[in-house]
Amino acid sequence: MKEQIKKFLNEDQDPKAIEKITAKLQDLLMKNEEVGYIGVQKKPAITVFPDSIVLTNKRIILCKPKNLGLSMDFVDYDWEDVSAAFVKENILGSEFSFSTKSELTISIDYIPKTQARKLYTFAKEQMDFLKTGSLINATVVEEDVLTEEIIEEIETEEVTSFAEIMPVAQADLTNDSLQYKDASELGKDKSLSELSQDELFEKLQNYKKLLDNGLILQGEYDAYKKEILSHM
Repeated sequence: MKEQIKKFLNEDQDPKAIEKITAKLQDLLMKNEEVGYIGVQKKPAITVFPDSIVLTNKRIILCKPKNLGLSMDFVDYDWEDVSAAFVKENILGSEFSFSTKSELTISIDYIPKTQARKLYTFAKEQMDFLKTGSLINATVVEEDVLTEEIIEEIETEEVTSFAEIMPVAQADLTNDSLQYKDASELGKDKSLSELSQDELFEKLQNYKKLLDNGLILQGEYDAYKKEILSHM
């Protein structure tokens, strides 16, 4: 028994029918297309050339032998064109059906019940994958755009807020050169000893914001923090 057909013989599929189908499918499968499940008719009377249905990750393929099994007709339907799948269990086997977006309904009868259920499950998984996959992509794109807008808005507000609360440096033009004052000398209209507890806490918070945004170094922040805490 060929290794490639063993995985399709879990529910009493006809080995000869599976072997013939897989041999012919080798020339029909597209790039990156893989067979997921194969269901084979099992009529009450002996059927030498049963119809089969092949489900791949890209389409549904109906296989109908003709000319005493010397040739075979293949009809396929892409998953994007499939709108629904159905299983109807009868006394002798089941009928697996699917409908297309063009309002066609295709059925294959006398499929063993276990095989019909597996066909139905695989079909639902493929349709749900297509449906869910498109929604996820749309959601991700929408969330990315929204996130970028929020980030830009927050960054603009923070920079403006820091500039209003505590300028990092003041510039004086002298002899066409730019001279900066140390940040520790800014915002000291009052000495620390004259500030209330709330004002000291607010000043410490301002320094922390400057540190988080890379406007002062860790060492500078630690010095400011130590000085402020000594007055709290």
